[in-house]
Amino acid sequence: MFDLGLDVVAILAATAAAAGFIDSIAGGGGLITVSALMLAGLPPDQALATNKVQGSFGAGTAAIAYAQSGLVDLRQQWGTALIAFAAGAAGAALVTWLPTQALRVLLPVILLGIAAFFAFRKGLGDADRAQRMGPALFAATLVPAVGFYDGLIGPGAGAFYMLGFVTLAGFGILKATAHTKLLNFSSNLGGLAVFALTGNPLWLVGLVMIPGQIFGAMLGSRMAMRVGARVIKPLLVVTSTALALRLLWQMM
Repeated sequence: MFDLGLDVVAILAATAAAAGFIDSIAGGGGLITVSALMLAGLPPDQALATNKVQGSFGAGTAAIAYAQSGLVDLRQQWGTALIAFAAGAAGAALVTWLPTQALRVLLPVILLGIAAFFAFRKGLGDADRAQRMGPALFAATLVPAVGFYDGLIGPGAGAFYMLGFVTLAGFGILKATAHTKLLNFSSNLGGLAVFALTGNPLWLVGLVMIPGQIFGAMLGSRMAMRVGARVIKPLLVVTSTALALRLLWQMM
């Protein structure tokens, strides 16, 4: 039986706030919350399911904040968000059926590559650049692929969305972040819908963490909109590198 004492509640709430702040800017909040849930005594599968409960609210809060600022047009993006939702649900539904070990081995290398791209690629700012892929093709290829991964494994999905928006859709850093949070929210919600039926999330634990997620996401999204690429890029590099190192440590 999971002990939800006041000390555990306080730690999880503070952890959720920190994760919501980081995740709303650069992604990678799950690196903090899943670790905290496992340290609190949850087994890995239940920690992942419970993380979707509280993480969905943080991503949703950030997505709303970015949409209200005009960085995302929800009327134009609802179809893409629906694709991400369906892909996230499909990934979560197949999590016990597909071999994921090879992908977990490659993931740290991919994340370090993403970190290096954003650290050393010159000319990446908040201004849009030339598109390499149209919106329809982007929604039909990269979005379902990353959404499926988000439901299947999860860590690093925000970084993959970001990389796609910047390199293929030609978005500036801030606009890419805003659209990433919308799709992150959608694929998280799809995964949560399936985990609610099969993954046995601890709802009370997730509910305890939701206020912290919302608070952190509100602060983080406001900072990102105020500062832009100057804060998003370095934080994205740090979170991608930290996630890669954590995954490497787990394999040792």
